[in-house]
Amino acid sequence: MSAKNIFLFSKIICLLVFTNVPNLLAQEELSKRVRELRQEQPADFDGQTGLDMAQPASNNLSLRRQADDDNTTSSAVSRTGPISGYMDFHFNNVEFQDPVLDFHRFVLLFTHSFSDRVRFVSELELEHAVVSPETDGELELEQAYIDFLMSRNFNLRAGMVLAPVGVINERHEPPVFHGVERPSVETVIIPTTWFGAGAGIHGEVGSGFRYRVYAMETLDASGFSAESGLRGGRQKGAESNAKHVAGTGRVEYVGTPGLVLGTSLWSGDSGFAFPRGDLSVTMVEFDGRYHWAEFDVRGLYAHAFLDGMAELNNSLQRIVGINPNIAEQLRGFYLEGSYFLLANPAPRELAVFVRYENLIRNIECRADLIRLRLSTGIRGHSESHIFPTRMLRSKSITRCNAIEVRSSCAELF
Repeated sequence: MSAKNIFLFSKIICLLVFTNVPNLLAQEELSKRVRELRQEQPADFDGQTGLDMAQPASNNLSLRRQADDDNTTSSAVSRTGPISGYMDFHFNNVEFQDPVLDFHRFVLLFTHSFSDRVRFVSELELEHAVVSPETDGELELEQAYIDFLMSRNFNLRAGMVLAPVGVINERHEPPVFHGVERPSVETVIIPTTWFGAGAGIHGEVGSGFRYRVYAMETLDASGFSAESGLRGGRQKGAESNAKHVAGTGRVEYVGTPGLVLGTSLWSGDSGFAFPRGDLSVTMVEFDGRYHWAEFDVRGLYAHAFLDGMAELNNSLQRIVGINPNIAEQLRGFYLEGSYFLLANPAPRELAVFVRYENLIRNIECRADLIRLRLSTGIRGHSESHIFPTRMLRSKSITRCNAIEVRSSCAELF
């Protein structure tokens, strides 16, 4: 090879090398970034659908983070692995009554992922420590469903599900709500915890909108009462009558940081225990939550329309000899504000709150069925320990004011 050819060949080699250096550097940088992302990304994250298939392993259940969390399955999400849970111990001192110690709840949560797209979620709860005819104790399977995760927009769910109504029903562990007991509106009108056999779809659409739509077992009108509202009508998946099926759904807007707006609908025939009756329940609910700096505010309004209650009252009077006076409408609302005294987030938090409730269990305004309630209290969180106390002042038109002092200690694991 001549010197001229050698020189020309050297120029070509240099040109090729220096031309490809930027590309090689870019490829190396890209490969490095991909490796970093893979290390940061959870092992069970599905890059195609964007769904996090794994249950969070964090044991952080701070009040503030729970208030901001819009995960509708948080009450059954494992905190430390496939098995987790919580316990809730109460001390209640109600004026004109003896003080009471109550191991209110012991809950076990079980989760299992069959694959990246199929998971099982369940919740088993023991209430009041002992199940016997002499106590109010209950052992209930509140959740046991399978999720088929297909995409962000469309997923399937079937089994024992929670009715997607209100703020607390789907997320009912102690840190989610202030105070020792749940608000009366989400106990009497929305019979939290409200669960039953059903199936449906859920997902996220548009910019920040989430939905759940289920077909599930309906309520049994024979269990309704003027005092407890719809609570006694829950069939709880225990050989539930399937003559009628209820439809329920919820839509939430979570597109603005700190803001959650939601509305729920539930409708179904409830008179299968009275073949000659035409009984049904339709419920609408609106709620909102907003968190800004150290402040949290939330509100909820629920209205239940009970058709055929006059006929039900007459039927029950003939059967048991007592007219339950169940109203044709139930409505109520509550407003709540809280302030976090400690600016730093978990593991330590301390919050004060005030909540006003207005519950009308008879739309004709029978005085003994109107409940006005003002609740105030302080609540703290340290690591996995919850220490809430609540001072409750309940006012009724027909009786003297009663002061209730309630406190509880909850442990999550």
